[in-house]
Amino acid sequence: MSINLDIRPTAGRIGAEIKGINLSGDLDDFAINAIRKALVKYKVIFFRQQNLDADGQIRFARRFGELTTAHPTLPPLVERPEVLDLDYGRTATRSNEWHTDVTFVDRPPLGSILRAVEIPPVGGDTIWANTVTAYQDLPAHLQTLANGLWAVHTNAYDYVKPAVTLNEATKAYHQVFTSTVYETLHPVVRVHPESGERGLFIGGFVRQIRDLSTSESTALVQLLQSYVTRPENTVRWRWQVGDVAFWDNRATQHYAIYDYDGQPRRVQRVTIAGDRPISIDGKFSQAIKGDASAYLPQAV
Repeated sequence: MSINLDIRPTAGRIGAEIKGINLSGDLDDFAINAIRKALVKYKVIFFRQQNLDADGQIRFARRFGELTTAHPTLPPLVERPEVLDLDYGRTATRSNEWHTDVTFVDRPPLGSILRAVEIPPVGGDTIWANTVTAYQDLPAHLQTLANGLWAVHTNAYDYVKPAVTLNEATKAYHQVFTSTVYETLHPVVRVHPESGERGLFIGGFVRQIRDLSTSESTALVQLLQSYVTRPENTVRWRWQVGDVAFWDNRATQHYAIYDYDGQPRRVQRVTIAGDRPISIDGKFSQAIKGDASAYLPQAV
């Protein structure tokens, strides 16, 4: 049996909206498989105005794999350990830097499912980038260079600005975020476990390229990152309450735009556990610091 989803690409290289489907309904395995194929192909998929609550979001996410807890260091939604409640308008939380979720552990998420609970009338969009087409855009000599690079990722370097620029609420948030410090060594070029595609695996959690100085690492990461964030590799989504976005965390970065000046913006995220990234020569990522066992399911 097969199902034909109504898929509408939202940009040339990344993103598609899937219409005419109710995520709160009883979706059969054929529908779930079709959604997963669309996820791998389009990297991020969108569903407008779904009638999901937190429990329904969890049920839907579990159809694609085991779930992590909400976050390695941030507290979950009360009574729902799988849900990260991101109340951007009322707290110091920000995601307005390009990143791939939770790359500071050795098994970063397969994907994330984000549900819009409260959205400002204007602003608060999210942008996603395709890290596969970014890698494909690299000149051959830069691909060859990137293929052999490994980078240390850590939560101690997430969205950090000089301490003098931080207000007390933001300082408190960073203290919680870094209450346990994690470090992991990942390949800069990751092979996607389902598609076999190669993508740049960098973003805001990268601290340093192995065997390079801090200044060399910064310059090289900025160069590679500039390919990720080229406009032709991105898609921008304007949220409406009830919308759901599902992205492949293995092949994307994203950026939540803070242009709504403290107006309410609340979203909730559920995360599907992933596997250890693998390099093009078959080597796996390695945890350096921090025990993520409480965040990750014991078998995935």
